[in-house]
Order: sequence, then structure tokens, then C-alpha cells
Amino acid sequence: MSDPTPAIAAYWDAAAASFDAEPDHGLRQEHTRAAWARLLHSWLPTGAADVLDVGCGTGSLSLLLAEAGHRVTGVDLAPRMVEKAKAKLLAAGFAGRFLVGDAAAPPTGKARYDVLLSRHLLWTLPDPGAALRAWVARLSPGGRLVLVEGRWHAAGQSGAPYVAGADSLPWHGGVTADDLAAAVRPLVSTLRIEPLSENGDLWGGPVTDERYALIART
Repeated sequence: MSDPTPAIAAYWDAAAASFDAEPDHGLRQEHTRAAWARLLHSWLPTGAADVLDVGCGTGSLSLLLAEAGHRVTGVDLAPRMVEKAKAKLLAAGFAGRFLVGDAAAPPTGKARYDVLLSRHLLWTLPDPGAALRAWVARLSPGGRLVLVEGRWHAAGQSGAPYVAGADSLPWHGGVTADDLAAAVRPLVSTLRIEPLSENGDLWGGPVTDERYALIART
């Protein structure tokens, strides 16, 4: 099988220009932004933490983390996404470190983090199990893994077709909470699932598919 990485990077590069138009991507509406800020506050440690935001996209969650006083490193495969993330934090007057690279194997060297955050990324990965193991290895002892995921009816952005061969990805179309918990449980000491489908403020309106957060400790 050919390496899908270049096609995936090209897809998200092309999506960068309009990515923030989605309510839960750009967080342009105050009630949506506030809903995500509240959730992040409930999931993360009290006080400043080192947070690795994998698949950071245009940096909307990274900005919320920086505003809350955390030290943020973002990683994304798409250079244009990273450019937008850098510009977003700079325009708001916050510092952040952003790297172009494979979020499944973040190019962060031996650095360890208090929190690793990922939102709606696992469905795009050729080997999500390997990514989960790599992510846990990036955490400090007692660190937190925060995965915002779901199982939706159609993967991809705004109904557009994804890269060729995407239907062969292990979690194309998302992953159920039960399946993700089964994959993560052997890697961590504790985990819990927080349902998110009923909180329409997060998504810009009601949703009917499964959306949730998995919060785990190493």
C-alpha cells in the first residue's frame, strides 16, 4: 500500500482556508468558544501545564489553552494549518510553539508533557493504535490524555470526499467510545468517558451522532 501521508497533508492544506468557518473549528461564536473553554478548564490541571495539541489545525483550542495560562506546543501535518495557528496566537498576543509534522509521531524529541490533547484526529490515521502508544509515551508520569472523538455518519469536511483509499483507514468515520476505551485502557492507569453529543453549544447546534471525550491518566 502506498503511503497516504502526502495526500492527507495536501487535503488539510487545501482545507485550511475555510476550516474556521465551521462553528466548532473557528470558535467564532462566543457561546461556542465559552463552551470549549469550560470543558478544557475541567479536563486540565490547575495551574500552568505543558500541553501538546496534536492535530492542532488552525490553533483554536491551542489559543484557549494559552489564554488559560498553559504552555502550548501544537503539531499538524498541514503547513498551512500551522501557519494559521501561529498567526492566530500571535494576533491575540499569546506565545505558542507550532511544528509541522506527523501528529501520530510528534516531532518533539524527548520532551514530556503534562497533557496531550487531540480532537477529531484519530479517524484520519493509518495506524491509530501506534499513535496512541506514541502519545502516551510523550506524557510525564501522571500525565493526562484528552481525546475528543466521535462516531459520525460521514467523515471528512463539509461532506467533501476525503483522500483516495480513506475508507480503508481503521477508524474512518470515527470511533465509538467503547472501541476507543478498549484501545486506550491497557496504556493508562485510569480513564473515563464524558458524553458530548447533547451539548449543542460545542458544535454550533444539535448533533445526532456519538461525540465524547476520553480523559485518561498515565
